[in-house]
Amino acid sequence: MAATGAESPRPEQGRRARRRVVAVVLAAIVILLAAAVTITLLVAGPGGTPSATTSSGSLAPTPGTTGVVSPSPTADTGPAADTEPTAKTGGPTPLPPEPGPTASSPAPPATPGATAAPPLPPGLLGQDLTIIPGAGNNIALTFDAGANAAGLDSILATLANRQVKGTFFLTGAWAASNPSGVARIVASGHRVGNHSMTHPAMTRLPEQAISAEIRDAEAAITAAGGDPRPLFRFPFGDRDERTINAVNSLGYVPVRWTVDTLGWKGTSGGMSRSGVAERVLGNLQPGGIILMHLGSNPDDGSTLDADALADVIDGIRSAGYGFVTLDRLLGP
Repeated sequence: MAATGAESPRPEQGRRARRRVVAVVLAAIVILLAAAVTITLLVAGPGGTPSATTSSGSLAPTPGTTGVVSPSPTADTGPAADTEPTAKTGGPTPLPPEPGPTASSPAPPATPGATAAPPLPPGLLGQDLTIIPGAGNNIALTFDAGANAAGLDSILATLANRQVKGTFFLTGAWAASNPSGVARIVASGHRVGNHSMTHPAMTRLPEQAISAEIRDAEAAITAAGGDPRPLFRFPFGDRDERTINAVNSLGYVPVRWTVDTLGWKGTSGGMSRSGVAERVLGNLQPGGIILMHLGSNPDDGSTLDADALADVIDGIRSAGYGFVTLDRLLGP
């Protein structure tokens, strides 16, 4: 017969086993929870919000965003193509495309064999000069060339006969079309300047197009045997503070005029040979800069500036003035 006061050990062992199982399960749960928290923190990063990447590796939009990524700022490329009034007819013609270097492009290489442009006198910066400072009783005759060469032979002959040197502002297009004309001007001892490549209204152009106009003209004039640096004249006289600063940054001094003969208007525009001379002689002043044109009027074919040049020179001398080129701007 079995003893009656002793308890069987099996129920107690069962309870201990169950407690060990529960403890193991609880420990496993704690470990899993800790691992989940750790993974969540690693994925969320410093901001605390999980981020994801697309298949291309770029950041996908986070909750609450529109998914639109703002572009980074770029250099101002200026306005779209515009129109420009022509010099004679007033009709609109499209501005040329904006060729040449962008704002971030390197400067064009120097022309082989060309010397460095002289530094600009600080007193000439930031302005479009209308007189030659400190020139005394001297006048500069200047001739713009952009249309044709109809008056070139006559002008060069008159300057040679009167022993006067002038300054010729050439467009790059004119120089490329008349390389022999450039060579004759230079061989005769006259000064050349830059009048842009295609004669646009410069205030309508962004900086990179201004640079292209000036650099392309410089290259064309240099290829024909001239060196326009550092003299520049704005087409149509169209300029503002921005364009003047742009020209200065390219190593050029903008030069305007004291008096325009208006010979470019031609006989069809009410001008005459005597009218050209009268405008010049009625507006003489020390250091004055006279604007004349080398080509003919497109409507009537007249070359009033070339025709009146001898009278202009004789009248200036009779008034007690001499002649200089615009190199005088750079020093005595």
